Amino acid sequence: MTTGGMPAAQTEEDKGGLRTALAGLTTRGRSFLAAGVAAAVCAYVLGQSDLLRVGLLLAVLPLVCAAVLYRTRYRVAGSRRLSPGRVPAGSEARVHLRMDNVSRLPTGLLMLQDRVPYVLGPRPRFVLDRMEAGGRREVSYRVRSDLRGRYPLGPLQLRLSDPFGMCELTRSFSTYDTLTVIPRVEPLPPVRLTGEAKGYGDGRNRSLALAGEDDVIPRGYRYGDDLRRVHWRSTARYGELMVRREEQPQRARCTVLLDTRGIAFEGAGPDSAFEWAVSGAASTLVHMLERGFSVRLLTDTGNSVPGEGADGFAGANQESADAAGLMMDTLAVIDHSDGTGLSPAYDVLRGGNEGLLVAFLGDLDEEQATVLAKMRQRSGGAVAFLLDSDSWVQGEAHEDSEEQLRMLREAGWTAVTVPPGTDLADLWREADRQRNQVTPTGAAGGRS
Repeated sequence: MTTGGMPAAQTEEDKGGLRTALAGLTTRGRSFLAAGVAAAVCAYVLGQSDLLRVGLLLAVLPLVCAAVLYRTRYRVAGSRRLSPGRVPAGSEARVHLRMDNVSRLPTGLLMLQDRVPYVLGPRPRFVLDRMEAGGRREVSYRVRSDLRGRYPLGPLQLRLSDPFGMCELTRSFSTYDTLTVIPRVEPLPPVRLTGEAKGYGDGRNRSLALAGEDDVIPRGYRYGDDLRRVHWRSTARYGELMVRREEQPQRARCTVLLDTRGIAFEGAGPDSAFEWAVSGAASTLVHMLERGFSVRLLTDTGNSVPGEGADGFAGANQESADAAGLMMDTLAVIDHSDGTGLSPAYDVLRGGNEGLLVAFLGDLDEEQATVLAKMRQRSGGAVAFLLDSDSWVQGEAHEDSEEQLRMLREAGWTAVTVPPGTDLADLWREADRQRNQVTPTGAAGGRS
């Protein structure tokens, strides 16, 4: 849940003068003014004094209403709260608006309007009754988008009207909030896939045992530390209370590669192949974080998210929820790239020790298949989900798709084709079945 605030706004005009007030005349007010002027002219021509009085009354009434409304000094504060501020595509979020009368005078009838992009639905409008001095009114509305992205909400507008409906003036607040629509995340089943880092379990404990107590790096005692962790030899050496550092086991790593090349995907919209790939990458990232993996989002351009720390992985030194939120925000606005190859991503993987590599790929040629074969050598395990644009747009698979699939499998990838509308969970199980057919039963693997 996020909160967005707007400063108090006065409903008095700081700029302009009579022109601003007259510009707020409604159709009714303009009609009264025109009728009054016409009646006054006719009264002058015909010499009818009674008609002149009627004409003056009709003309003066909208002008008086405009002057009174223009001189009104309301002070109204508004705030907006999004619940939640980050929502998956296709789900609803609720926007709560609160208005506070911070002046000593009661307000008249207020019409409230919030600006929202057309993809989120119609522009919400509310009519607020008279607010007493120090009073408060709360309203809410729902927004929904099938398209991921970041959408501004606001600024909030207040429309003041006189009791006769002759004049309306609009006042706007200056700030707005942002609703982030992230890709859909599909729950994935736990399966055994290769790629866990060595030394996480018994091997890690053995390495600590071989290091010995003399190799432990202590730190100063902090309030709340367990006294059983006090390192007495270091305490005697430094003359202050020292404790052992908590041993952090090496965590399994996973790199999610998302192919964003514009030439690799055809079609657009929430049901396109590219949107399925983005949703699949988001589902995999969340799934791996929940399983305790250190994860990284990598694109064909070589951009790595979040890219914090020396190794570029998130999860080991950050809270998983924060890491997931950062990557979901990135996927919410990711778009096609102008790149033509996967070599920049391969350059990022040259360091090795990448753990599990999960790739969501569009159309490939022989050159890109060769690059992917090299990537396989830099990972502990590799799973590829191949989306053929022809099958998604025309309903028939391209004749080269089987050749691409064969090249990836010969290079050691666990490669799966993605038919239109298939659930990622089913393909996730299919990838596990393929790996078990190739990998012996006793091979190293980790449940992911």
